[in-house]
Amino acid sequence: MDERVVARFAGKKILVVGDVILDRYVKGSVDRISPEAPVPVVRIRGEEHRPGGAANVAANLAALGAAARLVSVVGEDAGAARLASLVRSLGIDDAGLLASPGRPTTVKTRVVAHHQQVVRLDQEDDRPIGEAAAARALGAALAGLDGADALIVSDYAKGLLVPELLAPLLETARAKGVPVVVDPKARDFSIYQPATVLTPNLLEASRAAGRDARGDGDVSLIAEELLAALRIDALLVTLGEAGMLLLPRSAPAVRIPAQAREVYDVTGAGDTVVAVLGAGLAAGLPLEDAARWANAAAAVAVGRLGTAAVSAAELAAFGRGI
Repeated sequence: MDERVVARFAGKKILVVGDVILDRYVKGSVDRISPEAPVPVVRIRGEEHRPGGAANVAANLAALGAAARLVSVVGEDAGAARLASLVRSLGIDDAGLLASPGRPTTVKTRVVAHHQQVVRLDQEDDRPIGEAAAARALGAALAGLDGADALIVSDYAKGLLVPELLAPLLETARAKGVPVVVDPKARDFSIYQPATVLTPNLLEASRAAGRDARGDGDVSLIAEELLAALRIDALLVTLGEAGMLLLPRSAPAVRIPAQAREVYDVTGAGDTVVAVLGAGLAAGLPLEDAARWANAAAAVAVGRLGTAAVSAAELAAFGRGI
């Protein structure tokens, strides 16, 4: 039964290492255009904060019943305090949220009116973290890896995942036999090896391979080239409305059709994919089964506005028949 599969995610210890983001939604209405410039005037009605980036991955894991531990770097500011509070409220271990003096917490402010995003404002410093911060993050990550059932690396290109952190972490995970799921952002995918599976979207995969995908044949060729060049076990390329392409090293490629009934907002869908994929591997599911569950979870996620975690009950209901 589907409920029994999803129930296997509960209690799995999963380490999430990556760039955390505080997603801030300012909600209001638009009734007129400004006389000062041809822009809408938004009358603010309220605001909401949600965990984003790697923190959203951890939130999805918590919603599935997994025990998530989060390692990242934040600032010494109100955004960090707000994010830590959100994470703790979800039952996520936030001891690995390390303050870095002089570096702001990444905050994305979305102004939304009538369910439409009007503008987005980003506060961030995406320069690579320094040696001291990298050493602290590595220490926290290696400690979190002890007893972990899976590792998820969530790269949002905000400066955390420097080679001094990634290389020893991934090698240690491989030595311990811990499955590693990576959501990549860098053009050079070699920094993410060794890993169990990388989950790029089509644009990210195309950039990494140095070629454009103009059809299904090109997509398959790109995936094959990347898999051949990297020390990874599989590649899962997300293709939006076309679904996913799973290319394992030791098995034939599999096309997984999209299940979304209505696409409302793709924000955070990739976080949901890696969370469910990681939870599935942690629970001992075969890679293809874990990918199909991740695909189902993405279908639920894109039917909502903004980042939102998919619960175990929702996933079990939507994923019937997988």
